[in-house]
Amino acid sequence: MPALRAAATAEVVSLVILFTNLFTVHWPAVSSLIGPTHGCCYLLVVILTARSAGATTNTKLLALVPAIGGLLVLRRLNTVAQDNDPVEL
Repeated sequence: MPALRAAATAEVVSLVILFTNLFTVHWPAVSSLIGPTHGCCYLLVVILTARSAGATTNTKLLALVPAIGGLLVLRRLNTVAQDNDPVEL
């Protein structure tokens, strides 16, 4: 789960950097560095979700959503994990 959290965060951060670069200075060097990084983070989110034991088919499909799929997966997996925790009185 920590690897998935890091990949999902890096996916969103890299997308923010790409859009900021696009709408401001549009430096090609930034795009050529961050673009592939964003793509790798996206693929890593999809792969880590597919290998996750607690991921249902719907959760795996959420991982395919560009930009926020990783965050949606983390939210879904955290919800499932909380539902499975025994209640302590």
